[in-house]
Amino acid sequence: MSWRLSMLFTVLLLTGCGGEEFQDLRDFVKNAGADMRGKVEPPPDIKPYEPFAYDNSTSLPDPFKPRKQDTRSSNRSGQNQPDLNRPKEELEDFPLESLKMIGYLNQHNVSHALIRSSEGKIYRIKTGNYMGLNFGQVSSVSETEIKIKEMVQDSAGDWTERESSLQLVE
Repeated sequence: MSWRLSMLFTVLLLTGCGGEEFQDLRDFVKNAGADMRGKVEPPPDIKPYEPFAYDNSTSLPDPFKPRKQDTRSSNRSGQNQPDLNRPKEELEDFPLESLKMIGYLNQHNVSHALIRSSEGKIYRIKTGNYMGLNFGQVSSVSETEIKIKEMVQDSAGDWTERESSLQLVE
């Protein structure tokens, strides 16, 4: 009888432990996202494409032909062309971005600026000197800046004047 009693006790003990393992965790995972709903905004309204007809009767320029600047702001290739035969000055070998104004001098009522090149060499310039790669001529020198008029050529071959400046570096 003790053998049957121990067998019955073992069966009851095993039956009590035979439930599903981690059932509470499975229930939590199953129910955790039940009340959550993602909100996706509706896509924006798509406007239909409206083609535009180009014709020769309108005053609009042809979008497939190269445009030239207005002749009032641009100069013809013969006008304002820099003197290409003029001997170049030393500072014309450097782009303006690589030059720095590091000082100012006034000798005999003539204003001079001290310029340091990218190579570390120091130059002295005054109004009328040339500098930069675009035929830049110094138009004025003050205690804080140098104003330069450059001549640049556009794709059509026209020469245009452009103002640039170098600020004193402290």
